[in-house]
Amino acid sequence: MSRWHAGLLITALLLPVSLRGQTSSPAEAIKLTNEGRLPEAEEAWKSVIEQNPRDAGALASLGVVLSREEKYAQAASAYKRALALNPNLPGMQLNLGLAQFKQGHFEAAIPALTKAATEAPTSAQARILLGMSCYGGRRFREAVKYLIPAVQQDPENTELRQVLAHSCLAAKNYSCALAEFRAIAEKDPNSSAAHVLLGEALDGLNRTNDAIAEFQTAATLAPREPDLHFGLGYLYWKSHRYDEAAGEFEDELRLDPGHAKALAYLGDIARKNNDLERARTLLERSTRQEHDIRIAYLDLGAVLTDLKQYPPALKALERAVELDPAQPDAHYRLGRVYLALGKTTLAKREFIKTRELHQKADEAVVIKTSPPPLTH
Repeated sequence: MSRWHAGLLITALLLPVSLRGQTSSPAEAIKLTNEGRLPEAEEAWKSVIEQNPRDAGALASLGVVLSREEKYAQAASAYKRALALNPNLPGMQLNLGLAQFKQGHFEAAIPALTKAATEAPTSAQARILLGMSCYGGRRFREAVKYLIPAVQQDPENTELRQVLAHSCLAAKNYSCALAEFRAIAEKDPNSSAAHVLLGEALDGLNRTNDAIAEFQTAATLAPREPDLHFGLGYLYWKSHRYDEAAGEFEDELRLDPGHAKALAYLGDIARKNNDLERARTLLERSTRQEHDIRIAYLDLGAVLTDLKQYPPALKALERAVELDPAQPDAHYRLGRVYLALGKTTLAKREFIKTRELHQKADEAVVIKTSPPPLTH
């Protein structure tokens, strides 16, 4: 998670700890803490703990001081020791979760913050921190669950809406992402980023034409924004509007001549237009820039096959299979190359694999479209 995200709504979340009934030495530590004399307060609490290592309240208070000093690892250790002695100390689960969150230990923060949210179900602090920790830990579905009520409680918080919208998009909850990005775009209609993200959500809902309109708006607002022209070009490509797609990929390459994906998809268009030499040049440039763009290797293998350059075609197609072995197209093309090389056994293996993958895909469609079983 970025520092910008990690800083959201965290100020003033540290909770005071009740230390009634302590002796004069704790009283002095409390006085130093309240006066903001943190290094002295830290030493005072450590002295109290030396005298009584099982004083959970003192350990908790030491954790608060250490957190205020931004010594979050030490604070987390103090909170854990305090909770081991007294699991019911008020506010300690939230403090522990916050200390872990501040270190970027999002997975470690989640259990403590879950307990804090259970202890105080109306606590916006616990819910926001829990949602943010799930987001940072890439547990996007859980993040959505906790962030939706937080946004409902504070609908004007654009930063929080953005985190929720990104979580919805990553969780493929496109209707949620669409609603949030629309709210953000309405609040700031000149934000190119909001229009791009709104377009991504619309594309996820298979509303590609609407997505294109959002990307076009974004490109008008920020024509030099990195990746924006590629994104618009990809939507054109997906819609088989290849001439418009090529124009956008060229615009992206004018901004970034080494943009590997723009090179790959421009190469794909050249192959579709049967311009094999141009396609080969573009696709080889793409694979030199990045080594995990499947379409670049798949198309390069097809182009080299058409040019009867079978050994390099074989290498490219093997890489395409390696990147996604569940796609039948690379297996089929690989089988063709083996056949051209006289390796009939290997060719047969790839053709069998191609048929199996097609059958599996057909079965999945049947399962999705079959009516539910009759019940008695």
